[in-house]
Amino acid sequence: MKYVDEFRNPKGGKGILADIERLVAKTGRTAKNPLKVMEICGGHTHAIFKFGLQSMLPEALELVHGPGCPVCVLPVGRVDDALSLAVRPNVIFASFGDAIRVPGSKGSLLEAKAEGADVRTVYSPSDALELARQNPNQKVIFFGLGFETTVPSTALTVLEAARDGVDNFLVFSNHITIVPTLRALLDSDGLHLDGFVGPGHVSMVIGVRPYDFVAAEYKKPFVVSGFEPLDVLQSVRMLLAQIVDGRATVENQYRRLVKDDGNRVALEAIQEVFEPRATFEWRGLGSIEHSGLQLRAAYARFDAEAHFKVPSVSVPDPGVCECGDVLKGAIKPWECKVFGTACTPETPIGACMVSSEGACAAHYNYGRLNPSSRLRTVS
Repeated sequence: MKYVDEFRNPKGGKGILADIERLVAKTGRTAKNPLKVMEICGGHTHAIFKFGLQSMLPEALELVHGPGCPVCVLPVGRVDDALSLAVRPNVIFASFGDAIRVPGSKGSLLEAKAEGADVRTVYSPSDALELARQNPNQKVIFFGLGFETTVPSTALTVLEAARDGVDNFLVFSNHITIVPTLRALLDSDGLHLDGFVGPGHVSMVIGVRPYDFVAAEYKKPFVVSGFEPLDVLQSVRMLLAQIVDGRATVENQYRRLVKDDGNRVALEAIQEVFEPRATFEWRGLGSIEHSGLQLRAAYARFDAEAHFKVPSVSVPDPGVCECGDVLKGAIKPWECKVFGTACTPETPIGACMVSSEGACAAHYNYGRLNPSSRLRTVS
């Protein structure tokens, strides 16, 4: 297939759905004891809600939304750290647009901007580097966010800053990695999953082999998936085939873009610039060892945390917000008591309602009117 409409073809979807119905029936599972498949990436969550995929699936198959939205998993304390940097004199704080609306305990970056902080929205770390070139008498701090998908662009920008001597460019690194996160999920008490729809964009960088431990150690099937509706449905069908056959392997549905060994240039840039932190706190998951990335000593002159003291205090989520449980897949977005009332995309209480990849925002925008409806056909 070459064109996006081919990946949204209803006729193709009907055939895959028929296969899914047949495979689920073979498992003997019911609506009271459904198969649970977690889609890790927020991009998949967005596609599932936008195209109504859950409502097309058998009631004995439940899609569980995982922690693959990097803005959503940012804990309140790290937002407060970002605010402490943004309000400093002689600082330009550069951030992706969705991150400036994430609430900390003392407000958001957007509110800090309204009160006079120089907070700028950028589309890439290269934009932040250009700001540093244009403002040599100010420190420009880039809010580095994301899984391995976005880490290479930050790493390559740091290398460019080092090469060109742009020493007023700094990175506040909140980059995170997928493998320790998966281990933390698999080791969580009370979270029983039958398989994983793996993240396509992350896998474009790291490849498929790093997930082998999921099948080898935890005996769970894992399928790296693309983001169109037929991609997701085909990946679910592949998972179900493994479950029915009693297999647990790592498969790659997204072969048109994901290579087994990933992107060598991107991986080399990450390795050159970054190293794992001893531990990093996640919203909903707590502290996970070696899950965050920091700049290596050779590039410490570009590390905002080496230049400025940040509070680095763990701050609990607001008591009414259940974003952490949504990220762990413990509850659905609409089961949060403030979903769609006190907490909306316009007035978010939790990060899951801010990012376009957040499960709460996706469900609010596409599925909130009838969360329990189950359409059984594809029009």
